[in-house]
Amino acid sequence: MPAWVAHVTTPDIAWPRRTERLELRLPTAESLDEVMVWRNDPDVTRWLIRTVVEPEAFRSAWLASVADPTDHAAVVHLDGTAIGIASVEVRDGLGQREGDEPWHGVEGSLGYTFAPAYAGKGLATEVASALLDLAFDELGLLRVTAGCFAANTASWRVMEKLGMRREQHGVRDSWHAELGWIDGYTYGILAEEWAARSFGR
Repeated sequence: MPAWVAHVTTPDIAWPRRTERLELRLPTAESLDEVMVWRNDPDVTRWLIRTVVEPEAFRSAWLASVADPTDHAAVVHLDGTAIGIASVEVRDGLGQREGDEPWHGVEGSLGYTFAPAYAGKGLATEVASALLDLAFDELGLLRVTAGCFAANTASWRVMEKLGMRREQHGVRDSWHAELGWIDGYTYGILAEEWAARSFGR
């Protein structure tokens, strides 16, 4: 049995996870080596907050996610090739810190990055949809958010295809190495909104 089948982020979450065309597997050293072939490509780093990464630090961080019950990170495979990375990171919601803790671990942060050769094929939408299913149906989160530079049209179009709403337009709130201070977007979706959308699919 391959090593990536045996690991779980929590006892209740099983991997790998399959979509129509893709397989989401927990990170391994071998798959992250494949990711590093394209991760520092300028076409990839152009729209990332963390631009060029040091390979060993990148591998260590992603491998550590396997044992972190709040970090549901995966390497995306197409026909056995690592073509992307994606994650849902669980965090606390905002709220008054008195009495019960309904705000604890109720919100997720969605992220995805793909090799340039696989852009424009609907793969990011496919993966993000699978992770929203995980976030709401299995992790029981209240809401999930995602952010990007406003100029990263491809990324926010994925969010809109998923039914996420633009909740924030930050004016010149994001530093970009080439473009200087530029606008940023934050999108969000609630569990009941995703459930209604999924029911209609």
